[in-house]
Order: sequence, then C-alpha cells, then structure tokens
Amino acid sequence: MTAVDDLADRYVEDFASLDPCLAAIMGIAGHDGELTDYSPGGFGARADLARRTLAALRTVPAGGDMERVAAGVLRDRLEVEVASAEAGIPDATLNGLDGPLQRLRTCVELLDRGPDTPWEDVFARLRGLPAALSGVRVSLDEARRAGRVAAVRQVVITARQCEGTTGYLASLPAAYGDGPQRAGLEEAARAANQALLDFAAFLTAELAPDAPARDGVGRDRYLLEVRHHLGTRLDLEETYAWGWEELARIEAEMRATASRILPGEPLQAVFAALDADPRYRVAGADVFRGHIQDLADRAVTDLDGSHFDIPGPLRRIECRIPPTGSGGVYYLAPAEDLSRPGTVWWTVPPGEVPVATWSVPATMFHEGVPGHHLQLGAAVLNPDLNRYQRVCAELHPGHCEGWALYAERLMAELGFYPDPAHYLGMLAGGQQLRAARIILDIGMHLELPIPHGAGFHEGERWTRDLGVEFLRRHCGPEGDSFVSFEVDRYLGMPGQALAYKIGERVWVAAREDARRRHGAGFDLKRFHRDALALGPMGLDRLREELASV
Repeated sequence: MTAVDDLADRYVEDFASLDPCLAAIMGIAGHDGELTDYSPGGFGARADLARRTLAALRTVPAGGDMERVAAGVLRDRLEVEVASAEAGIPDATLNGLDGPLQRLRTCVELLDRGPDTPWEDVFARLRGLPAALSGVRVSLDEARRAGRVAAVRQVVITARQCEGTTGYLASLPAAYGDGPQRAGLEEAARAANQALLDFAAFLTAELAPDAPARDGVGRDRYLLEVRHHLGTRLDLEETYAWGWEELARIEAEMRATASRILPGEPLQAVFAALDADPRYRVAGADVFRGHIQDLADRAVTDLDGSHFDIPGPLRRIECRIPPTGSGGVYYLAPAEDLSRPGTVWWTVPPGEVPVATWSVPATMFHEGVPGHHLQLGAAVLNPDLNRYQRVCAELHPGHCEGWALYAERLMAELGFYPDPAHYLGMLAGGQQLRAARIILDIGMHLELPIPHGAGFHEGERWTRDLGVEFLRRHCGPEGDSFVSFEVDRYLGMPGQALAYKIGERVWVAAREDARRRHGAGFDLKRFHRDALALGPMGLDRLREELASV
C-alpha cells in the first residue's frame, strides 16, 4: 500500500464509524447494527474528520499516476465536505429523498432480506432510532436559532414521510415470526414509531413556522451544491441554454419514433396506447419484480464477453420492491465484502395493480448493466483502487448517474432497442426527463427568466407551480404524483438533478475525443474498460483523466 492508500483506508474506517447510515448505503462493512449520530456533535465530528484528513493528505507524497489520481479524488471530496460544513448546510438539511430521515429508514430496509435478515442488527437499529431522531431534532433546532431552516415545503414533506414509515416498522415483528425476541422487537418498533410521530409533530408545529416559503436556494448555495454533487464548476447560463436545446432535440426524436408506432398520432396518444397494450403490461408487484429480474439477467448474458467483461460476482443482480413503497427506482452497489449483492430497488404500487413496461428496459440498463451495476460493482472489485475509491460512488453522482444515462444511450447504439416502443421509453423516461431537469433545477433555484421563443410563459421567472406545469408537458407518460415528487425533489436537493445529463455530456465528449485521437485504432470495449478502471470521481477530474484514455 502507498501512503495515499493507507490514509484513504483509515479515512473510510473513521468515516464509517461516524456515519454508519451512509456507510451502509455505500456498502461499507462492519457497522450493521449502528446508526449515524445526527446531533450537532455528530455533524461536528464528521467535519473535523474531513479537515484532519485533508490536512494530512497535503503532507503525503503521491508518486505515480495511480497515487496522483487517488489523492486528487479524495482531496476534491474533502474540500467540498469542508466547504459545505462551513456554509452550515448539512445540519439543516431536510428533503424528501436523501435527508437524515430517509437514511435512517433505508438502513433498516437494507437489513430486511427475508429469511437472511440479520435480526440482531434490525433490533439494534430499531432501538437506536429514537435517539437518532432526537439528535436530528437538536441539530435542526440549533440551525433554526442560527437562521438556517430548510424551505417549508421540504419540512412538510419530511413530516409526511415520517408518518408513512410507521406502517413498515410495525410490520417487522410479524416478519420476524415467533422467535425469542418477538416481544422485544415489538416494543422497539412501537418506540421507534412513536419517535417518528413525535419528530413529525416537531417538524410541523415548531420548525415549519420558521421555515422560509421560498424554495430556491440562490446562486452561491447552488454553485456549492453543484460542486458537491457533480464535482465541477459550471457556467450556469450556458448550461441552462443547453438544456433548452437538448430538450428540443430529444423531443423531435421522440416524435419521429412515435410516428413509427402510431403514424399521425400525438405523443400523449401514443403513450396512452402503449400503456394500454397488453404486450407492455404485467399484473402486480410480484410479477413485475420477476419481469425486471429477467431483464437484468438477460442483459448480463448478452453483454458479457462481447461488449464488456463482467466479473463473476457481478453476473447476478438482485431486483427488489421496497417494502415502504417510497423512493422511486435506485441501485445500491455490492457490499465491499460481497455480503450484499448489487441490488436494484424499484417502487411500484402494491398488490395486483398493473404496471406498464414499455419504458422499463432502458431503466434496467441504467440501473443494472451496463449502467450502475457494472460501473460500481467493477469499482468494488478493483484491486488497483484504494478502499475509498472502491466504495465512494455514492459521493460522486455526476460520475455515476452520467455513466448510467450514457449506458441507456449506448445500448441504443449497440442495437438493444429493436422494439420502437422500448426506444421511445428510453427517450421519454431517460433523455427527455433528464433534459427537462436541467432547465428546471437551474431555473427554479436561480429564479431565472423563461427565454423568449420557449413557447411557455416566456419572460416569467420560474416558480414551483411553473415547474410542475412545465414537467407535466415534458416528462413522458408519468402522472401528477410523479411530477410533484420530481419537482419537490429538485427543490430539496439543489444541483443533484443535473448529474444525469451533465455527466452523460462529459462521458460522450470524452469518448468522441478518444475516437478522434485514436482514429482507426479506437476500441470501444477497451475505452470503457480503461475509463471505468479509474473509479468514481468528480466530473472535472474525470474530464482530465479521460483525455489520456
């Protein structure tokens, strides 16, 4: 091990002990019964660890290219962690997707593995929930007294999700059965649920009255959040204009594709016809889980050895339906010790509600292979990366989501959408929505004017209501509940929604640059192999490193 590797490995262990919830999501082993301390002391300890490690990193020599890259990746992340702490962001954070509440809930869900559930760890985390929520409350209260409160919309959304989590926790003792800890588990679940209800009451009765009505965070905060999520410094006005251009290009391609399915019909009519077509419907959550599992398995079989070399431990993707019925669609990488397989979580209505499938293949390519599962699993298994590089994917959404969206497009280039309905699903579910996100995320947080010629409230400045109206027009076949969730997600996690299209833009540009540099010697499989071997990193550093691949 080099000195850089040794420092990075020690940082991972110290970080995991201070943030077991994020460590669990990242697949870091060894803290399965623990929860994160979200009190002011916990936030302070994590910020101090980042500062100490950053100071130590400045004194560590980095010799060869691998050490240089490893040191740069860790330094980039630590610098933005320190900047966020100094700006007073982490301890005031509330949102509907990835705040303290969602991480605490996810930590319990991750342990819920049917007959393989480690009930001692479930028990420990349930018992720890009241104290963890109390710590969140103290931090939010201190931040409130300092004038730092999340937008009231995010406060209310979080309170609503507290109440929605109680049913799941109450169901755990029945899943455990009649073993010796049943009574203790029931008591722990009751206490955890009461803590959730108390926390929700605190949010609505005490925090919400002091929460600002304004949703946007403004330019300075937004630029810091872009660094946090993407690892890049963006020209926001250029990116906003590019988002409009990209959306127009994608929608023209959607109309052309739809005309191959139902000539002369508008897009919404084509979407409705596909939703109703029995060829693209499955009956219920259990059948749908089997459907996506089959898609995942076939993609591995079709790609392995031809376009990618997929290591043995990655040839199985576990597809699951979240027990709480919330969270959308997401992927979690294999645990570093491979005790947890790479897993796709896909939220669908419970029971026997029919689910439309014509847009599903692209999403599975995004979440499975050649998307997140190949990308993040390959990092976990890569012996040339240090421990931080192997497990840090959750901290680099621009790299990860950019690759996964690129993977959707790549599969079109490789001929994996022979059915035009599936290709339209890729355009509507992946490309159109992610381009609209560019416009909305930047526009709403900076309250920019809508440009003339847009054909939509021209000259007005973005608001949440305009965002909802706009997304209804530009999000494919999704319904009103999805639209509201998406817009509130952008408002609660500034900059994160840019990760997909901006990251894809970097991956595509790097590939085309490599194609020009290598000419007839360009090998797509080798480019992908060498690019993924670098491991996750911020987009500015990725752009620099891919210039020599």
